[in-house]
Amino acid sequence: MDSKIFEKSLTKDFNKELWSVFLKAVKDYRLITEGDKIAVCISGGKDSMLLALCMKIWQKYSPYKFDVEYICVNSGYSAENLRKIKENADLFDTDIKVFKAEIFESVRNSNKNPCFVCSRLRRGFLYKKAMENGCNKIALGHHFDDAVETTLMGMLYGSQIQAMLPRIKSDNYADMELIRPLWLVREENIIKFCNENSLSFTKCECSVTDGSGRISKREEIRNLLEYMRKTNPEVDKRIFKSCQNVNLKHLVSYYRGEENHSFLDEFN
Repeated sequence: MDSKIFEKSLTKDFNKELWSVFLKAVKDYRLITEGDKIAVCISGGKDSMLLALCMKIWQKYSPYKFDVEYICVNSGYSAENLRKIKENADLFDTDIKVFKAEIFESVRNSNKNPCFVCSRLRRGFLYKKAMENGCNKIALGHHFDDAVETTLMGMLYGSQIQAMLPRIKSDNYADMELIRPLWLVREENIIKFCNENSLSFTKCECSVTDGSGRISKREEIRNLLEYMRKTNPEVDKRIFKSCQNVNLKHLVSYYRGEENHSFLDEFN
């Protein structure tokens, strides 16, 4: 299938829901600039593959030049899933570099939250490979719904108020940034695009959680949000917007850099 079919679908049929929203995030938060070399991280799921398509098209039409590397971390995928990832990359006419990393094995040997461990290990591996390939940024496929769920999950399970930002500097890798170009995109629109174009993708193959019957914390948050939408359809937008309307004077304490501030500071 000609990749131009997907380009037309994204930029024409889904311009309002996906393409223009992607461009808004890129421009408003200055996610991509002249001379960047960006490692687009491919997991095999719908979000990262859509991100790859968006980045490929923007590189083609952008008024400034930037380079892109498409990196896939083989965390221990089956041959079938790895084949599916490569087939989808071919559909989008995208060359990906696959790197082997026994992350699933490390997760099985850890006594910590498996999803947390997997995420941290993958992130570190991606930064390392991005730097080896001369990149100054890595791009992840997190979207609007991920940002909302992460904010709520941090409050309910992490005892913290912390947003998922569209752009952050790495603490451990000098001169490296992480960007999330799909930060404003709603997941339901990604699903519609995939269904409209008869696209299918891989699912998580982690044997630690697969078939265990356990519900992840993120799944619990999704269920909670689904329940709340019945009486408050705008709940996702409210949570998302709350992280942009923070009044520090009405927080008991907060961190700024390495310093901790408390409401009691006002009385000292």
